[in-house]
Amino acid sequence: MEAYLDNGNTTPVDEKVVEAMKPYFTKKYGHPLFIYSKGREANETVENASESIANTVGAQGNELTFTSGATEANDIAIRGVAKANKENGNHIITSEIENPSILRICEELEDRGFEVDYLEVDDEGFVNLEQLNNLISKETILVSIGHVSDEIGTIEPIKEIGKTIKDQNPETYFHSNIANSYGKVPIDMNETQVDLLSISAHKIHGPKGVGALISRDNVAISPVNYGYLSLSEIRPGTENVPGIVGFKKAAELSFGNFDSKVKHLQNLRNKLMEGIEKNIPEVILHGPKGDKRSPANVNYSFEHIEGESILMHLDMRGISVATGSACATRKLEPSHVLTAIGVDPVTAHGAIRFTLSRMNTEEEIDYTLEVLPEVVEKLREMSPMAKKRGE
Repeated sequence: MEAYLDNGNTTPVDEKVVEAMKPYFTKKYGHPLFIYSKGREANETVENASESIANTVGAQGNELTFTSGATEANDIAIRGVAKANKENGNHIITSEIENPSILRICEELEDRGFEVDYLEVDDEGFVNLEQLNNLISKETILVSIGHVSDEIGTIEPIKEIGKTIKDQNPETYFHSNIANSYGKVPIDMNETQVDLLSISAHKIHGPKGVGALISRDNVAISPVNYGYLSLSEIRPGTENVPGIVGFKKAAELSFGNFDSKVKHLQNLRNKLMEGIEKNIPEVILHGPKGDKRSPANVNYSFEHIEGESILMHLDMRGISVATGSACATRKLEPSHVLTAIGVDPVTAHGAIRFTLSRMNTEEEIDYTLEVLPEVVEKLREMSPMAKKRGE
């Protein structure tokens, strides 16, 4: 049996998505910028997809720009706002636990003379709202806080963050990377005062290589790359029409019967957490429990053994998981997220992240709970760290 539990990294493409995309490779292949019939057909397809996807977060189609994924959307959002608003201020705020696609952009902007503050988080990964309140000034042009931590599943209080930002400085823009909450944790731009959102299709059983930046009409934002003309004012190049069609279909499938899909995820998550805590001693949960945690995320450290060893042994049994951040799985240093919430390096190296999707089944969780305790026990028997503790 197999159990794919690394959906926070990427997801298998739904067969219905593949079927929806097929005609746009061989029959409906027009360039959406041109006015002949195949071009008009492609243009209409892109506009319909824009409206459909934007509506899932309370936005309008003309506020959406298709990108190659959330990484590019984050780049355009942060660097684009910085470029367009540099005469109004040079201060940006983010948090210590953001995805590297945010942190690396902020580091690059620091090299260009921007001032960046990194909010502290508590031991469950929640940002410090008092610190945010104190840091916002008339020079603050942007705050970028992710909706859900891709590593520890913390659902940040987006409404409270938005209110804090706008109460302190109504001119400060609020950006949120929602790649790991989209289709799992609802968000409405009208209720949260978020000005810019980043999304990826491949996190919701859509194709890789397509995502979106949703930017409110009032946001001053400039292109950060230049090239061939497109339908977008801030992103050059020919639109990936097949990918856009797949993105739209994946969003439709994710948001249809949304509550029942979320309940399914919660049931699987709770079963996995309860089984781990019942059957495996000396485990440490990272992130919150209950409604403050993503329904798709489980992250534990298994004391006295390395996460990489657990991953490899599970992989040999057909179970796919991640160690630490999905974007740092080939690195040996401790996860920056776990470090930020106060986890010591040894414990951080024993962390395993399980991430679920609507395609996972109870049978897969049962199989994982059958295999995982055996793997952990076997590794602890061989571990010098465990032997030393038992002496």
